[in-house]
Amino acid sequence: MAETGNSAKGVTAGKLAISVQKRLSRAQEKVLQKLGKADETRDVIFEEMVANFNKQMGEGTKLQKDLKAYITAVKTLHEASRRLQDCLAEMYEPEWFGKEEMDAMVEEMIEKEMDNNLEDTDTLWLDFHQNITDSSMLSLDSYLTQFPDIKARIAKRDRKMVDFDSARHHFASLQKGKKKDEAKIAKPAALLEMAAPSWAQGLLSAHQVAQTNLSYNQAEEELGRSQKIFEELNVELQDQLPVLWDSRVGIYVTTFQSLAGHQEKFHKEMSKLSQNLNDIMTKLEEQRQLNDGANHSHAASSPPTVSESNSSDYKLPPGFLYKVKAIHEYAATDGDELELNIGDIVLVLAFDTPDEQDDGWLMGVQESLWIRNKDISSKGVFPENFTQKL
Repeated sequence: MAETGNSAKGVTAGKLAISVQKRLSRAQEKVLQKLGKADETRDVIFEEMVANFNKQMGEGTKLQKDLKAYITAVKTLHEASRRLQDCLAEMYEPEWFGKEEMDAMVEEMIEKEMDNNLEDTDTLWLDFHQNITDSSMLSLDSYLTQFPDIKARIAKRDRKMVDFDSARHHFASLQKGKKKDEAKIAKPAALLEMAAPSWAQGLLSAHQVAQTNLSYNQAEEELGRSQKIFEELNVELQDQLPVLWDSRVGIYVTTFQSLAGHQEKFHKEMSKLSQNLNDIMTKLEEQRQLNDGANHSHAASSPPTVSESNSSDYKLPPGFLYKVKAIHEYAATDGDELELNIGDIVLVLAFDTPDEQDDGWLMGVQESLWIRNKDISSKGVFPENFTQKL
């Protein structure tokens, strides 16, 4: 057992020594190359491939980071939207119009009967989050998993290239030394001739030749081995790097096309839910206006006080329906059209003849002009979608 343990330690120590020697040889070779005392194997085309690889890996990593941030933001927005809906449900007073619909939409997440084919909002958010994670994030993660291995093999290829250069230079050096040694062996030294008999001189010469040939053969074998390892890695990478570079187009298309598709579906369904909420708010405002009108009518039927009878009475124009506020500017293009500026309040009037009304157009008079002049002749038509009902 002790012998086995010592043997294992010896093998480990031997591997460590070889590893250290390789690192020292590589460092020495790189120094000589930088100083211009040793030539370096260069491949401009491969260097361009590596530059593309580094660029591709950097872009993919950044896309992965930003997509993760986007998915996190979707989850955060979902939570914020839910809290906002909860807040609306809490503040919605029982006597307000649409209380039941609001409770169903916000608390139970069930749509109105007319929209019962739609998914509830929680399901829409969760599906959207899961879909972009599965279709975009996972495919991008899978794409990026191949980069660390290829990066490691590029680094290994660079190390083996240095080993190849070092072995090449060492072999070339031995070739020069062998020629010199052969010249020396061919002419024995005078002292050797005098100190040893002729048979001994032959043995010494043979020994020197054998030693020289042994070092030369070892260097030649090391050169062949280093060249083979380097060329195998080099060929593999030259085949793989262009394919990987071209694959970036497909992964970007897949990522963003899938993301765009799920965004379109999600926002389309959410817009319907938002429209439902907008309808409830619009009807609530209409209900408030009806209540205000009833209150005004009740007040008008009461006997006026002295202060009321002396005050100026604000009278609405004939055919008044409701008020709107301009949310876009509109330049009149005809004499019967009304000019609109953002913020203008318009009193909407009924058409004298219903057939005169075109779809999407309303008749009205500027509130400010009516208050000042009580003149209905300044009325005109205007596009309904340029205004917001008050």
